Amino acid sequence: MSPRRAAAALLLLALPVAGCAGTAAPAAEGTAASVSDAPATGAPTGTTPAPAPPEAAGQRIEVAVAGGRVTGDTGRVPVSLGEPVTVVVTSDVADEVHLHGYDRLAELVPGQPAELAFDATIPGVFELELHDAGTVLLTLQVG
Repeated sequence: MSPRRAAAALLLLALPVAGCAGTAAPAAEGTAASVSDAPATGAPTGTTPAPAPPEAAGQRIEVAVAGGRVTGDTGRVPVSLGEPVTVVVTSDVADEVHLHGYDRLAELVPGQPAELAFDATIPGVFELELHDAGTVLLTLQVG
């Protein structure tokens, strides 16, 4: 193949690649890329705001420990199988809250709520306890 033909073949192969590397043409007026006529002040434009999202479905269980006394949702707490559950524990001492059977743990910092969130997919009866103190806070009955 002559050098002239080789150069022509190389040029023909390079043209499609070069065509892909070009810049995009500006959007035509009235397309999605055009500038909006809406005010830039953030003022309402006649649409209603979206409603606030609904609270998460499921069961919320709250327990507090103060001076060694347990209050709130104590005793045997029934939960439907498959239901989302959030257990919130507040304590006046540092400890670790542990839900047996589900092996969920959360650190307790005095005065700050700790949350255990899970789906109740294991049927049975499970203790929620302060791990270090060994205090049973409640018994969760899933079924």
